[in-house]
Amino acid sequence: MPIFAKPFSWIIIVVVAVVFGVIGFILGQIIRKRFAEAAIGSAKDEAARILNQAMTEAESRRKEIILEAKEKIQAERTEADKELRERRNEVKSQERRIIQKEESLDKKVEAMEKKEENLNKKLREADEKLVEVDSLKKSQFEMLEKISGYTKEQAKAYLLENLEEELVHDKAVKIYDYEQKTKDEAESLAREIIATAIQRCAADHAAEATVSVVALPSDDMKGRIIGREGRNIRTLETITGVDLIIDDTPETITVSCFDPVRREIARLALEKLVQDGRIHPTRIEETYEKAKREVEATIKQTGERAVIDAGVNNIHPELVKLLGKLKYRTSYGQNVLNHSLEVSYLAGLMAAELGADVKAAKRAGLLHDIGKALDHEMEGSHVELGVEYAKKYRENENIVHAIAAHHGDIEAKTIVACLVQAADAISAARPGARRENVQNYIKRLEKLEEIATSFEGVEKSFAIQAGREVRIMVKPDVVSDDQMILVARDIVKKIEDELEYPGQIKVNIIRENRAVDYAK
Repeated sequence: MPIFAKPFSWIIIVVVAVVFGVIGFILGQIIRKRFAEAAIGSAKDEAARILNQAMTEAESRRKEIILEAKEKIQAERTEADKELRERRNEVKSQERRIIQKEESLDKKVEAMEKKEENLNKKLREADEKLVEVDSLKKSQFEMLEKISGYTKEQAKAYLLENLEEELVHDKAVKIYDYEQKTKDEAESLAREIIATAIQRCAADHAAEATVSVVALPSDDMKGRIIGREGRNIRTLETITGVDLIIDDTPETITVSCFDPVRREIARLALEKLVQDGRIHPTRIEETYEKAKREVEATIKQTGERAVIDAGVNNIHPELVKLLGKLKYRTSYGQNVLNHSLEVSYLAGLMAAELGADVKAAKRAGLLHDIGKALDHEMEGSHVELGVEYAKKYRENENIVHAIAAHHGDIEAKTIVACLVQAADAISAARPGARRENVQNYIKRLEKLEEIATSFEGVEKSFAIQAGREVRIMVKPDVVSDDQMILVARDIVKKIEDELEYPGQIKVNIIRENRAVDYAK
């Protein structure tokens, strides 16, 4: 075989294989197509069968739904017809009632028209009678004027005068009755409450005097206190801010100062210097600082003790210090701290009797005079300063109001404020609590008599029982028995408005008629 015959045979084989491959691929495609067509045909048959079945079921369901809808519509139509019939019946019954009411109203209108006609007839008759009465009245007035000798205006004035006198009498009687009734009820209850409070409050009845005198072991100590060329006494007065009075009084030195705390520091420092015996400017400064620290510690401890004794909690530390300072303040000889504690006790006891807030009453009573610790250092009354500092340290509004109202500067609007007012008056007016100087006492009595004599009809007035009672002599021809009650009431109001006094003042009016004649 030639050499090129071998590759040619391979080519033929490859060609034949390719031909057979193409033929196999074509046959495979034809076979797959036939299988696919058969599968598609069966799927179409199945889809057609499912579709036919679904359409059959849908048609059946549609018929059922239509049937149910028809039944529901029929039921709703029946219900609607029933409701419509009921509404028609109700409308008919309302129409009948309306017709009946209209008929009734028509009858009432007719009756009213008849009554109106009768009333008009009676009014015409009444008018005729009034004309007749007026004529009779006029003739009677003319006859009365002739008989009495008074004109119409004169008779009217006479009647009004008599009526005014009767009204004054009735007014005075009613005022007297109401006053007696109110006094009987109020005094009975007030006595019971106040007596209970006072009995339960054990207070010292001796007035405390502020003594600013330092005792010396001998009169030689006066020279040492004065020092060479007065340097020691100048140093003492400069540092302490007080005046030292060294006179002929044996073995005593008087400390004078308006500030009670400063006076107490000076007194304590002077006592320490006298005990120590070493008196010179440096020692004076050291002793003053020690005395100042001791007094400040005493003030703090005193304030804390007062808070504990009163049973009051959560008071600001600065207010506690001010309470401690009250230990060194006096009012008419009464220690202000003891007075504040006493007011706190009394207000708390009365609040307990009345069922009011005991804690608030005690707190307000304890703080009511807190401004007296400041009124010698700052401008303003102790009430204004007390209110200012109570607000500054966030005290309750009721407590601030009680402080502001305890002297009547403003009207007391809470029961706590009223209790503090009452407790303050009780503490100040009890025997031995306070002492007045003679000049103020005489001025108060003169003012009391002056107020009484300022009223018309008052002849004389006498203040007696240390100003606790004023007896007033009235002119019997000016002030009647009935007017006495009204005059007494007016005098009481003027005393309350213009005069400051502890406790209460009794106004006693005396009217006397005397018939005097002489045998000749």
